[in-house]
Amino acid sequence: MAQVIDGKAISTQIKEELKEKVAKLKAEGKEISLAVIQVGRDPASSVYVNNKKKACEFIGIRSLAYELEETVSEKELVELIQQLNEKEDVHGILVQLPLPKHIEEDKIIKTISPAKDVDGFHPQSVGALCIGQKGFVSCTPAGIIQLLKRSGIEIAGKECVIIGRSNIVGKPMGILMLRENATVTIAHSKTQNLKEVCKRADILIVAVGKPKMITSEYVKEGAVVIDVGIHRNENNKLCGDVDYEEVFPHCSAITPVPGGVGPMTIAMLMNNCVESAQ
Repeated sequence: MAQVIDGKAISTQIKEELKEKVAKLKAEGKEISLAVIQVGRDPASSVYVNNKKKACEFIGIRSLAYELEETVSEKELVELIQQLNEKEDVHGILVQLPLPKHIEEDKIIKTISPAKDVDGFHPQSVGALCIGQKGFVSCTPAGIIQLLKRSGIEIAGKECVIIGRSNIVGKPMGILMLRENATVTIAHSKTQNLKEVCKRADILIVAVGKPKMITSEYVKEGAVVIDVGIHRNENNKLCGDVDYEEVFPHCSAITPVPGGVGPMTIAMLMNNCVESAQ
């Protein structure tokens, strides 16, 4: 029987630990603040932003919300970020992506000070991760490492296949798994014999962006399967990149969607905020 990796329970555990740290910092007279900038009213972005605000409230972090109109200019957004970079009482700055077409995401990410880049997207943060120096790690990959470790899953020496090579999940995930002494393969849309490659994996991490693409044909018996995808199916129900019902009987552990990787992303964002203040 496969172990269901409960991201909700593990993220709550992490948030409880952070709550204690924040209370200690408050007792020393230090209040932690996170600035969250949202441009426009994208419904999915609004859900994420609200979840982040709730998490801040739970942990005791002050959340500063900047809700800007879709029409805001790139120059105005850059100026706001620069002002927040200067503020000593702001410890983390987060710009909710995606941004409207007229704003260059790359430029906005680079404007955030690396010392306040709690999303871990700044080139300096990514570079530090690559060479094993201190810096913020993007939240989803960091959350996956915690899911594995706190579920008692051995990483060292294991064969890990990651499907997807995005800057936000696939690439940093590969580096983190290497750091934990796994043998890592990153597969993508041009990978030949994808099923055979995936079948080698002791740990299969799927961030492919296609609903239920990964069936049991991709999964080695007894593998650990981590599903990063989130979609709505034809019945408006949430599902992942993995066909959960079909894959479940073949693996030793699996993350559900929802309730797997998703809650961990926000928990690790909160963790980065606390680290920034410390």
